[in-house]
Amino acid sequence: MLEAKTISVSINRDWRDVYDAIWRPEVFPRWASGLATSALEDCGDHWKGHGPDATVSIRFTGHNAFGVMDHTVQLDSGEEIHVPLRVFQNGAGAEVALTLFRQPGMSAEKFEADIAWVRRDLAALCTLFSS
Repeated sequence: MLEAKTISVSINRDWRDVYDAIWRPEVFPRWASGLATSALEDCGDHWKGHGPDATVSIRFTGHNAFGVMDHTVQLDSGEEIHVPLRVFQNGAGAEVALTLFRQPGMSAEKFEADIAWVRRDLAALCTLFSS
């Protein structure tokens, strides 16, 4: 089993409204700099993006009634990284939670840096709803 860390943010909007606003892959680059640093290209069964380190191929969970936004990132090496992402009800608002797995061979320092990056990305997500 891999070490895991779930990072979440609360957004003062109905959870379904948050999910509907952000579930589309083309919206991810507006807040998820750890996933893509530019627009994503629709390649039919996957999306292609330019990640922080290299070009990546991404498969996203389709729209659903449960707030699931999981995606699998395939690196140039062929390695696949599963990223669980959920939007769920938190009272009258929403909770957005991303689980990050420490990959085999990843140092503790790199894992902590990735956790900090996810926190920055989730803070960026919150700014999309701060009005």
